[in-house]
Amino acid sequence: MEKLFDIFAKSYALSPEKDPEFFSYVGYLYCTDEVQSMRQYPQHSTCNRLDHIRAVTYMSYILSKKFGCNVKAASRGAILHDLVYYDWHDPDWSHRPHGFRHPKFAAANARLLCPDLTKKEERIILRHMWPLTILPPSSREGIIVTFSDKYCASKEMKLSKDEKKKKEFEKKLQQINSSMNK
Repeated sequence: MEKLFDIFAKSYALSPEKDPEFFSYVGYLYCTDEVQSMRQYPQHSTCNRLDHIRAVTYMSYILSKKFGCNVKAASRGAILHDLVYYDWHDPDWSHRPHGFRHPKFAAANARLLCPDLTKKEERIILRHMWPLTILPPSSREGIIVTFSDKYCASKEMKLSKDEKKKKEFEKKLQQINSSMNK
């Protein structure tokens, strides 16, 4: 299996042409105006929310395949897990308890975007902030999305603060792009 860092890096080089199986699960959601609008919101340090969502979704997709889980539920839950339309870094008090409150906001937005959202997918979204929130994931797919979210967030923050790690990431991304263009 690919190393987690390689999966994370590859998420920055995805395209529907080169990764059709991945996009067969989430492409229709990824291309919506709602999900694309996440690009305008900062997430972790210098990373925007769309990049974060794509990284978490791709890692969840790969890990779900590896462990024989419901790939569709994990991928859909992951792509919708942070679907909130505000910048939680703003000093507006309504954004302050973001870590505790945004899973409910994201689930409500996901239901509006996806009337066919399953209960499992909704639970993945609602419980992805564990252990900050009280309810743990209730499925293997939920555990995978929760883990992927924490892993990707930690890498995003590390890359923005550590120049050596950023150079390693850029080198890995160049290698991925080179191998995909062959």
